[in-house]
Amino acid sequence: MSSPTTHRIAERFARIGAEQRRAVYEKIKLEGLVIGQFPILKRDEFVWDSCPASYAQVRQWFLWQLDPGSTAYHLSGALRLRGELNVGALNASFAALVERHESLRTVFRAGEDGQAEQVIQEDGGVQLEEIDLSGIAAAERTARVRAEAVRLHQAPFDLGRGPLLRVGLIREAADEHLLVVVMHHIVSDGWSMQVIVDEFVAQYRARAQGREPELPPLPIQYADYAVWQRNWLEAGEKDRQLEYWKAQLGDEHPVLQLPVDHPRRANGRYTAASCGIELPAELVSSLYKRAQAEGATLFMVLLAAVQVLLQRYTVQHDIRVGVPIANRHRVETEGVVGFFVNTQVLRNVIEGRMSLEKVLRQAKEAALGAQANQDLPFEQLVEALQPERNLGSNPLFQVLYNHQRQDRRALEKLPGLSLEGYELGEQGAQFELTVDSGEAADGRVQVSFSYARELFEPETIERMAGHYVAVLRALADHPEQA
Repeated sequence: MSSPTTHRIAERFARIGAEQRRAVYEKIKLEGLVIGQFPILKRDEFVWDSCPASYAQVRQWFLWQLDPGSTAYHLSGALRLRGELNVGALNASFAALVERHESLRTVFRAGEDGQAEQVIQEDGGVQLEEIDLSGIAAAERTARVRAEAVRLHQAPFDLGRGPLLRVGLIREAADEHLLVVVMHHIVSDGWSMQVIVDEFVAQYRARAQGREPELPPLPIQYADYAVWQRNWLEAGEKDRQLEYWKAQLGDEHPVLQLPVDHPRRANGRYTAASCGIELPAELVSSLYKRAQAEGATLFMVLLAAVQVLLQRYTVQHDIRVGVPIANRHRVETEGVVGFFVNTQVLRNVIEGRMSLEKVLRQAKEAALGAQANQDLPFEQLVEALQPERNLGSNPLFQVLYNHQRQDRRALEKLPGLSLEGYELGEQGAQFELTVDSGEAADGRVQVSFSYARELFEPETIERMAGHYVAVLRALADHPEQA
């Protein structure tokens, strides 16, 4: 089907009522077409300043109302900048980002029907908080810098008032600053962080060199995606994808019971701690070869190893892991800042003396099936399956595995500056255990185990990380083993 034709159908689909959309959807489905073939269009003017929140945002709004002071869904980063910093260029660059991306000047409210709405503010100018500690004695300065950085990181967001992007610049000396950037997850995600880094560098470089930044216009904004998502899912796509997930997950939804060092809390609120490792280069090479031999990806291999690890620790066979996906498979969304990420439940039933090779093949099959049905929001899946709920346990899965490709090379291009990462410290734990893996641009692979410090001793997680590496070695070198 030609692009002009799909565009015309998409325009008509956006303008007609819900009942008509269902009829059009059924006709499209009978013709063998899928939603990915139709473009995301700019929303109509009557929903320009306010429109329904996306399904993912609705869940974030609900969680925030339960615990407005939580930092569990803060996306934060800090960099120590050494060299001659152009503060005016830095401020203007962040202001340009906020002007360019509607999500960074969006707040939320309950609509007339009680459902969360996005409210896009015309002027959401970034608030750069400058803190000058350069006059403090060196003996005291380190502690004060830490205190100010932690304050910026942990201060709660008000989703109803905003702003939901916070930028702090701590001056330690004329040629040394600490930059702290904090956003609420409701307006951003991991992919968005990369977009922000790349665009900030382009903006700052141009301004520092006396040039006007040149960035191509965005095809859509996040609110356009939210309207598009609701139109298609409510027309019938939700039901189609839900059938897959019902068949994949079944009627029983077991809770994964990791052995813990301390009693669980009834409210499920914990603070996060982490243990990080870097996989040896020779192991990474072997894992890539194993993935290639199985027609899989490194993500699938690392996921299978997480599932094996959890099976060994829990002695349960039905292993379900939450996996965030970027949900950026449409070209219009690639450069947009917003909360696109969706969470899927990847199941692997590991029986008896099953070989590691078979575990990997099952992980691959589940991942491919999930990829073909990735538009159904996790919130809709929970609502449909209605697992038993309690405050101390996440629905449908209890352990999260997140894999990302990381590329921060753009930061090396900031003129006149050298950069160094800075850890911001304590944050609320979203889950009892989260395993994060990252592929760096230079081929290195790092794995981090983020855990609820009130449940696990550090030694327990260090031992778990060692066992994970052992599983990876077995999977790479002896996949026939159980």
